[in-house]
Amino acid sequence: MSSDNDMQARIQAVREDVSALHEQLTRYGLVIWTGGNISGRVPGTDLFVIKPSGVEYDDLAPSNMILCHLDGTVVEGSEGSERSPSSDTAAHAYVYRNMAGVGGVVHTHSTYATAWAARGEAVPCVITGQADEFGGEIPVGPFAIIGDESIGEGIVQTLTGHRSRAVLMQNHGVFTIGSNPRDAVKAAVMAEDVARTVHIAKQLGETIPIPQDKIDSLFDRYQNVYGQKKDNS
Repeated sequence: MSSDNDMQARIQAVREDVSALHEQLTRYGLVIWTGGNISGRVPGTDLFVIKPSGVEYDDLAPSNMILCHLDGTVVEGSEGSERSPSSDTAAHAYVYRNMAGVGGVVHTHSTYATAWAARGEAVPCVITGQADEFGGEIPVGPFAIIGDESIGEGIVQTLTGHRSRAVLMQNHGVFTIGSNPRDAVKAAVMAEDVARTVHIAKQLGETIPIPQDKIDSLFDRYQNVYGQKKDNS
Protein backbone atom coordinates (compact mmCIF):
# COMPACT_ATOMS: atom_id res chain seq x y z
CA MET A 1 0.00 0.00 0.00
CA SER A 2 1.39 3.43 -0.92
CA SER A 3 2.09 6.05 1.73
CA ASP A 4 -0.82 8.19 0.52
CA ASN A 5 -3.20 5.23 0.50
CA ASP A 6 -2.05 4.31 3.99
CA MET A 7 -2.76 7.82 5.26
CA GLN A 8 -6.19 7.84 3.65
CA ALA A 9 -6.94 4.49 5.27
CA ARG A 10 -5.96 5.87 8.68
CA ILE A 11 -8.10 8.96 8.17
CA GLN A 12 -11.08 6.83 7.12
CA ALA A 13 -10.66 4.55 10.14
CA VAL A 14 -10.77 7.55 12.51
CA ARG A 15 -13.77 9.02 10.65
CA GLU A 16 -15.66 5.76 11.14
CA ASP A 17 -14.61 5.42 14.78
CA VAL A 18 -15.46 9.00 15.77
CA SER A 19 -18.78 8.91 13.92
CA ALA A 20 -19.88 5.63 15.52
CA LEU A 21 -18.78 6.62 19.03
CA HIS A 22 -21.21 9.55 19.12
CA GLU A 23 -23.96 6.94 19.56
CA GLN A 24 -22.46 6.16 22.95
CA LEU A 25 -23.03 9.73 24.09
CA THR A 26 -26.75 9.45 23.37
CA ARG A 27 -26.90 5.87 24.70
CA TYR A 28 -25.64 6.98 28.10
CA GLY A 29 -27.65 10.21 28.18
CA LEU A 30 -24.63 12.51 28.12
CA VAL A 31 -25.90 14.92 25.44
CA ILE A 32 -29.07 16.53 24.13
CA TRP A 33 -29.92 17.92 20.69
CA THR A 34 -26.65 18.73 18.88
CA GLY A 35 -24.55 19.52 21.96
CA GLY A 36 -21.34 17.70 22.74
CA ASN A 37 -18.64 16.33 20.48
CA ILE A 38 -15.91 13.73 20.01
CA SER A 39 -12.64 14.05 18.16
CA GLY A 40 -9.83 11.64 17.35
CA ARG A 41 -6.21 12.14 16.36
CA VAL A 42 -5.18 10.45 13.10
CA PRO A 43 -2.20 8.30 14.15
CA GLY A 44 1.13 9.28 12.66
CA THR A 45 -0.13 12.60 11.28
CA ASP A 46 -0.74 16.20 12.34
CA LEU A 47 -4.47 15.78 11.73
CA PHE A 48 -7.59 15.05 13.74
CA VAL A 49 -11.24 14.32 12.98
CA ILE A 50 -14.10 16.07 14.79
CA LYS A 51 -17.88 16.26 14.71
CA PRO A 52 -19.46 18.94 12.46
CA SER A 53 -21.26 21.86 14.06
CA GLY A 54 -25.05 21.80 14.42
CA VAL A 55 -25.68 18.33 12.96
CA GLU A 56 -28.13 16.09 14.81
CA TYR A 57 -26.75 12.84 16.12
CA ASP A 58 -28.97 10.68 13.90
CA ASP A 59 -27.46 12.40 10.87
CA LEU A 60 -23.81 11.88 11.75
CA ALA A 61 -21.80 9.71 9.38
CA PRO A 62 -18.12 9.15 8.56
CA SER A 63 -18.56 11.29 5.44
CA ASN A 64 -19.58 14.42 7.37
CA MET A 65 -16.90 14.24 10.05
CA ILE A 66 -14.48 17.16 9.64
CA LEU A 67 -10.76 16.65 9.05
CA CYS A 68 -8.60 19.34 10.66
CA HIS A 69 -4.99 20.35 11.01
CA LEU A 70 -3.58 20.65 14.52
CA ASP A 71 -3.97 24.43 14.32
CA GLY A 72 -7.73 23.84 14.16
CA THR A 73 -8.19 24.77 10.49
CA VAL A 74 -10.19 22.48 8.20
CA VAL A 75 -8.27 20.52 5.57
CA GLU A 76 -9.46 22.16 2.36
CA GLY A 77 -11.11 19.86 -0.15
CA SER A 78 -11.40 16.97 2.30
CA GLU A 79 -14.64 15.05 2.63
CA GLY A 80 -17.12 17.03 4.73
CA SER A 81 -15.09 20.25 4.50
CA GLU A 82 -18.09 22.19 3.21
CA ARG A 83 -19.49 22.11 6.76
CA SER A 84 -18.24 24.00 9.79
CA PRO A 85 -16.44 21.99 12.47
CA SER A 86 -17.59 21.94 16.09
CA SER A 87 -17.40 25.26 17.92
CA ASP A 88 -14.99 23.49 20.31
CA THR A 89 -12.48 22.67 17.56
CA ALA A 90 -9.89 25.21 18.73
CA ALA A 91 -9.99 23.68 22.23
CA HIS A 92 -9.51 20.14 20.90
CA ALA A 93 -6.68 21.30 18.64
CA TYR A 94 -4.89 22.97 21.56
CA VAL A 95 -5.08 19.76 23.58
CA TYR A 96 -3.62 17.69 20.74
CA ARG A 97 -0.78 20.16 20.20
CA ASN A 98 0.14 20.26 23.87
CA MET A 99 -0.56 16.70 25.09
CA ALA A 100 1.24 14.32 22.77
CA GLY A 101 -0.19 11.18 24.39
CA VAL A 102 -3.81 12.21 23.84
CA GLY A 103 -5.52 10.45 20.94
CA GLY A 104 -9.14 11.37 21.69
CA VAL A 105 -11.10 14.24 23.25
CA VAL A 106 -14.76 14.30 24.30
CA HIS A 107 -16.96 17.16 25.44
CA THR A 108 -20.41 16.84 27.02
CA HIS A 109 -22.81 18.84 29.16
CA SER A 110 -23.92 15.72 31.05
CA THR A 111 -26.29 16.74 33.84
CA TYR A 112 -24.60 15.76 37.09
CA ALA A 113 -21.02 16.48 36.08
CA THR A 114 -22.07 19.86 34.69
CA ALA A 115 -23.90 20.60 37.94
CA TRP A 116 -20.60 20.17 39.80
CA ALA A 117 -18.97 22.43 37.18
CA ALA A 118 -21.65 25.07 37.79
CA ARG A 119 -20.66 25.06 41.47
CA GLY A 120 -16.96 25.17 40.58
CA GLU A 121 -16.47 22.17 42.82
CA ALA A 122 -14.24 19.16 42.21
CA VAL A 123 -15.83 15.74 42.68
CA PRO A 124 -14.10 14.27 45.75
CA CYS A 125 -12.82 10.71 45.61
CA VAL A 126 -15.18 8.87 47.94
CA ILE A 127 -16.00 5.72 45.92
CA THR A 128 -13.63 3.01 44.77
CA GLY A 129 -14.78 3.17 41.15
CA GLN A 130 -13.59 6.77 40.99
CA ALA A 131 -10.23 5.81 42.48
CA ASP A 132 -9.94 3.07 39.87
CA GLU A 133 -10.77 5.24 36.88
CA PHE A 134 -9.51 8.70 37.81
CA GLY A 135 -6.99 8.11 40.59
CA GLY A 136 -8.48 10.81 42.80
CA GLU A 137 -10.80 13.78 42.49
CA ILE A 138 -12.24 14.99 39.19
CA PRO A 139 -10.78 18.51 39.11
CA VAL A 140 -12.30 21.83 38.09
CA GLY A 141 -10.80 23.90 35.28
CA PRO A 142 -11.10 27.68 34.90
CA PHE A 143 -13.99 29.53 33.34
CA ALA A 144 -13.32 30.12 29.64
CA ILE A 145 -15.31 31.35 26.65
CA ILE A 146 -16.18 29.03 23.75
CA GLY A 147 -14.67 29.66 20.34
CA ASP A 148 -10.94 30.12 20.85
CA GLU A 149 -8.11 28.27 22.56
CA SER A 150 -9.04 29.41 26.08
CA ILE A 151 -10.88 26.20 26.95
CA GLY A 152 -8.05 24.10 25.59
CA GLU A 153 -5.56 26.07 27.66
CA GLY A 154 -7.66 25.40 30.77
CA ILE A 155 -7.90 21.68 30.01
CA VAL A 156 -4.15 21.33 29.51
CA GLN A 157 -3.35 23.47 32.54
CA THR A 158 -5.64 21.39 34.78
CA LEU A 159 -4.92 17.87 33.54
CA THR A 160 -1.17 18.08 32.96
CA GLY A 161 0.40 15.98 35.70
CA HIS A 162 -3.04 14.94 37.01
CA ARG A 163 -4.26 11.34 37.00
CA SER A 164 -7.79 12.32 36.02
CA ARG A 165 -8.76 12.06 32.36
CA ALA A 166 -11.77 14.29 33.04
CA VAL A 167 -12.00 17.98 33.90
CA LEU A 168 -15.07 20.00 34.88
CA MET A 169 -14.71 23.32 33.11
CA GLN A 170 -16.30 25.87 35.43
CA ASN A 171 -19.85 26.94 34.45
CA HIS A 172 -19.57 24.95 31.22
CA GLY A 173 -19.32 21.16 31.18
CA VAL A 174 -17.05 18.16 30.97
CA PHE A 175 -14.01 17.51 28.81
CA THR A 176 -12.26 14.15 28.83
CA ILE A 177 -9.10 12.90 27.19
CA GLY A 178 -7.92 9.43 26.30
CA SER A 179 -5.33 7.41 24.46
CA ASN A 180 -7.90 7.12 21.67
CA PRO A 181 -11.49 8.33 21.12
CA ARG A 182 -13.07 5.26 22.76
CA ASP A 183 -10.92 5.73 25.86
CA ALA A 184 -12.04 9.36 26.09
CA VAL A 185 -15.70 8.31 25.70
CA LYS A 186 -15.30 5.81 28.53
CA ALA A 187 -13.93 8.59 30.73
CA ALA A 188 -16.95 10.78 29.90
CA VAL A 189 -19.38 7.98 30.77
CA MET A 190 -17.60 7.23 34.03
CA ALA A 191 -17.30 10.90 34.98
CA GLU A 192 -21.06 11.32 34.79
CA ASP A 193 -21.68 8.12 36.74
CA VAL A 194 -19.28 9.23 39.48
CA ALA A 195 -20.73 12.76 39.60
CA ARG A 196 -24.25 11.37 39.97
CA THR A 197 -23.34 8.85 42.67
CA VAL A 198 -21.34 11.31 44.76
CA HIS A 199 -24.08 13.94 44.44
CA ILE A 200 -26.65 11.48 45.78
CA ALA A 201 -24.31 10.42 48.58
CA LYS A 202 -23.88 14.03 49.68
CA GLN A 203 -27.66 14.44 49.90
CA LEU A 204 -27.69 11.64 52.47
CA GLY A 205 -25.02 13.20 54.68
CA GLU A 206 -21.27 13.42 55.04
CA THR A 207 -19.22 11.30 52.66
CA ILE A 208 -16.22 9.27 53.81
CA PRO A 209 -12.92 10.11 52.09
CA ILE A 210 -10.77 7.24 50.86
CA PRO A 211 -7.23 7.43 52.28
CA GLN A 212 -4.66 8.48 49.67
CA ASP A 213 -2.64 5.27 49.95
CA LYS A 214 -5.77 3.24 49.22
CA ILE A 215 -6.60 5.48 46.23
CA ASP A 216 -3.07 4.89 44.94
CA SER A 217 -3.41 1.13 45.36
CA LEU A 218 -6.82 0.98 43.70
CA PHE A 219 -5.67 3.12 40.76
CA ASP A 220 -2.54 1.04 40.23
CA ARG A 221 -4.47 -2.23 40.31
CA TYR A 222 -7.17 -1.05 37.91
CA GLN A 223 -4.77 0.56 35.46
CA ASN A 224 -2.08 -2.12 35.47
CA VAL A 225 -3.57 -5.42 36.64
CA TYR A 226 -7.36 -5.48 36.11
CA GLY A 227 -8.38 -7.24 32.93
CA GLN A 228 -4.87 -8.40 32.06
CA LYS A 229 -4.39 -11.94 30.80
CA LYS A 230 -2.65 -14.31 33.14
CA ASP A 231 0.77 -15.56 32.14
CA ASN A 232 0.34 -19.33 31.92
CA SER A 233 3.91 -20.01 30.82
